[in-house]
Amino acid sequence: MKTIFKGTFKGTMVQRYKGSKLTQKSIFFILFSLFYSLYSFAQEQDSTKVNKLDDVLVSAVRVTTKTPVTFSNMDKKEIKFRNLGQDIPVLMNYLPSVVTTSDAGGGIGYTGIRVRGSDATRVNVTINGIPYNDAESQGTFWVNMPDFASSVESLQLQRGVGTSTNGSSAFGASLNMLTDNYASKPTGEISSSYGSFNSNKNTVKFSTGLLNDHFELAGRLSTIKSDGYIDRGSSDLKSYFLQGTYVGKTTLIKALVFGGTEETYQSWNGIDGETLNSNRTYNSAGKYKDEAGNVHFYNNETDNYKQNHYQLHWSESWSDKWSSNFALHYTKGLGYYENYKYDEPIAGYGPILPTKMVENDLGELVPGTDLIRQKWLDNNFYGTTFSVKYKEEKLDAILGGGWNKYEGDHYGKVIWARNSGPSELGDHYYDDYSSKTDGNIFAKANYQLTEKLSFYGDLQYRRVQYKANSKETGLVNDTFNFFNPKAGLNYEIDQKSTLYFSYARANREPNRTDYEGGNVKPEKLNDFELGWRFNSEKFQLNSNFYYMGYKDQLILTGRLDDVGAPIRANTEKSYRLGFEVDATIKLSEKFILRPNFTLSSNKNVDLAVEGQYYGTTKIAYSPEIIAGNIIVYSPLESLHISLLQKYVGEQYMNNIELPSAKLADYFVNDLNVSYEIKPKSVFKSITITGLVNNILDKKYVSNGAMWDIYPYYYPQAGINFLAGLTLKF
Repeated sequence: MKTIFKGTFKGTMVQRYKGSKLTQKSIFFILFSLFYSLYSFAQEQDSTKVNKLDDVLVSAVRVTTKTPVTFSNMDKKEIKFRNLGQDIPVLMNYLPSVVTTSDAGGGIGYTGIRVRGSDATRVNVTINGIPYNDAESQGTFWVNMPDFASSVESLQLQRGVGTSTNGSSAFGASLNMLTDNYASKPTGEISSSYGSFNSNKNTVKFSTGLLNDHFELAGRLSTIKSDGYIDRGSSDLKSYFLQGTYVGKTTLIKALVFGGTEETYQSWNGIDGETLNSNRTYNSAGKYKDEAGNVHFYNNETDNYKQNHYQLHWSESWSDKWSSNFALHYTKGLGYYENYKYDEPIAGYGPILPTKMVENDLGELVPGTDLIRQKWLDNNFYGTTFSVKYKEEKLDAILGGGWNKYEGDHYGKVIWARNSGPSELGDHYYDDYSSKTDGNIFAKANYQLTEKLSFYGDLQYRRVQYKANSKETGLVNDTFNFFNPKAGLNYEIDQKSTLYFSYARANREPNRTDYEGGNVKPEKLNDFELGWRFNSEKFQLNSNFYYMGYKDQLILTGRLDDVGAPIRANTEKSYRLGFEVDATIKLSEKFILRPNFTLSSNKNVDLAVEGQYYGTTKIAYSPEIIAGNIIVYSPLESLHISLLQKYVGEQYMNNIELPSAKLADYFVNDLNVSYEIKPKSVFKSITITGLVNNILDKKYVSNGAMWDIYPYYYPQAGINFLAGLTLKF
């Protein structure tokens, strides 16, 4: 898992775990052995019941309209129309309460997502029920899994606390993804796209279909490259996905191996207001001066990372009422990012001899030199998840849980210095370690009290143990015990209309950077949801009020640590109060509207930061208005034309409402066209897709951050396009 701060400036949590480690070969052998054992067991089963058991993989974390939880779904059909190389957060941009951004400005490379104003560290992400968030930073780095959307069968975004799931608690939303289902017949697919900024994606997929009605092997290879909208904001991404499936009468076994490598030129510095007006694509990363004072940009100011995931799932339907899922997983992450440091103070770099005196952050003259450094991450994340489901006419109950372990080696190297002294190549100038154990168990149930009224209950116990030792955090050895209850009622007014109400409690541990701020406490959240769902043939409506009351929420202080990571501190009381609406309106056989909007008030109450009182202020990165709309016109069954619209209101980049910290509102329109041809031979289908982003060429900024009192911005691309061709056979 990748523990890197991703913001205006990027820092690395450098840690090292001291102890035994699992190798990728040993993990693969364990997974293969268990896969074979489970297959042998399944061959002996004697049952005539045939089930589509893929749903069992995520039944422990997903909900339906009978559950009093606020959610949105996206399936493969909806994803494919815009799947031309941009990351999953960008593809989710038009869901309710979602705001997305891209460092390089074009949706490829480092991208981010916020839901109800909560950033990625507060959005719990699972893949087939397996936690994906980085264990320490709690963030999600989609750049590590390029083109993963091509292997996603469906995804569900639960807003608010949602249901109990594995991994860190959801403080804004939870996102769970189900990878490709098995195919009964052989298939193949080749897709390529090209667009602005030399962006291109090439993907090859295959499936053997069910061999002997039981076995399937499927896979994908992808490459994505882009120069980026921002200067030198390039991405060179590669990924793979391989899945072996056994389907029995009552058994589904899946063994998955997937991952990717990424090399991105760093574009996370942002630009100041003056540069935004004069040269909005400027990128300061890699800038240095030679001995003659000439300005250059280091050509390897890059982030380099590879991540491999191994998953083994066994789903079993024991009877008409009982089913279960058991999973093992392992993730290996390894990589570094590299910086040219000009006039760098050498304190902390070991035996490097200075060539001159330079000024440090305190204005003092200290020994310094030019140098090139690498900050490395060598991480292991492994564990197990399980669930047992019981379902009858009135009761749908699940008992589940998981145990996961993170181990991290983080260290730094100086690979060149203008005068390197007695240091040797490969020497470490720091070595830190960390480990985190996260275990939970939950029980949840839907019970039909009457013909129209059902009750939902959900109890989770979670225990977290975190150890770390670094210059920034000091020695950390914390244990947290959390109890997270949830309950709600679902009332069916008639066959078309349903009311629901729910309450959910969540507790959350600090992330690694929070320990740099000193005395830090875990956060607490009480989430209340009141909603109405209406579903008819031509009109579907989901609306809900929510109140999210926080105690000891960790908020931005405006200070940054020595590598640019934001320091957060607990605030006594804060809340989010909002109203969300999304609808699907079928105007005719050819026209469909899909509008959504969110109105919200997000406040810190009696805010005091470092002894200074500010009263009631707006929570950072929390626009009061978020609206989206998709207009779909289908003049032919094979032709779809969509106008996608997104409005995001103004927002502050800090919690004390500095005028200079305000991001302006923006309204962006995209045009998406897809045309499918079904030949009579060779190919099953030929699909031509086009996407014009920001068709009105809006100059806008979707994200930024404060360096103390100074704002820095991430400008997004003006009008740009992507076009693709997909061949299926």
